[in-house]
Amino acid sequence: MSASASAPGPRLHRVAVLVLAGAKPLDVGIPAQVFTTRASMPYEVRVCGAAPGLVAGGDGLAYYVTHGLDALGWADIVFVPGYRLPDRDDPPPAVIDALVAAHERGARLAAISTGAFALAATGLLDGRRATTHWHYTRALAAKYPLVRVDENVLFVDEGSVLTSAGAASGIDLCLHVLRGDLGVAASNYAARRLVAAPYRSGGQAQYVPRSVPEPLGERFAATREWALHRLGEPLTLDALARHAAVSPRTFSRRFAEDTGYTPMQWVMRARVDLARELLERSERGVEQIAADVGLGTGANLRLHFQRILGTTPSEYRRTFAQGE
Repeated sequence: MSASASAPGPRLHRVAVLVLAGAKPLDVGIPAQVFTTRASMPYEVRVCGAAPGLVAGGDGLAYYVTHGLDALGWADIVFVPGYRLPDRDDPPPAVIDALVAAHERGARLAAISTGAFALAATGLLDGRRATTHWHYTRALAAKYPLVRVDENVLFVDEGSVLTSAGAASGIDLCLHVLRGDLGVAASNYAARRLVAAPYRSGGQAQYVPRSVPEPLGERFAATREWALHRLGEPLTLDALARHAAVSPRTFSRRFAEDTGYTPMQWVMRARVDLARELLERSERGVEQIAADVGLGTGANLRLHFQRILGTTPSEYRRTFAQGE
């Protein structure tokens, strides 16, 4: 047998999508589509329920699932999509027990939107940060007072348990999981396939109803896209505000409201993210990458890499290479 024939392929990641009664269609579809098996995606997905068969969903849809709770004993990561009336209806005890057992076995548990209530019911969110759809954040905090509910984030990664805000934030969470499993390049490729932003820094405060809406979000989204194509160039607050056609003061205030970061904090994180992709996909040295992403010197790149990611560029490249 040739060496190429005997070489093992990439590790297969096993994903279970747990469909509960009243499950929301978008919440179910997002992880099922993001992680669907293809040559570029070493994932296997099993959609399951409390038992195999028909599950009544929300919004007029129902689901026929071929797997029961045994899928949670098989999976590396379990997604719990949001469902209707989460503050009123608890998941069946068998579901809670299966989620706890999966977590104890080492699986990650990830909730989309109101799926956070199911994770909270297990007790695994006690003492941890978590989020859910902004409409339900107060209900989650009231029902589970030991959970540290953060209503102004798109998702929260607490290591073995992850939660996200509304349905669209489920895409952000899935892309975040992809970045951790396969790297930035794979996540960006998946984002392009989904026609989604590679990452959206910030929170969900921009989606909470306001008495006087300000229609600047789309304009700023265009400016962020413009900046992402010019990270290797000098990017100043004045240049960003000029592109958005507002004053620097207005731009700074509204940008922070929309993203949770100042404009220059966002630019720095985008540069570090581009550096991660170059470390994964190229053999360029740290000094060259620093210049390519607009950080000037290797020392500057190392400083911001450590501050934002808690590691060094060299260690990141070495860890990513070992994980391939």
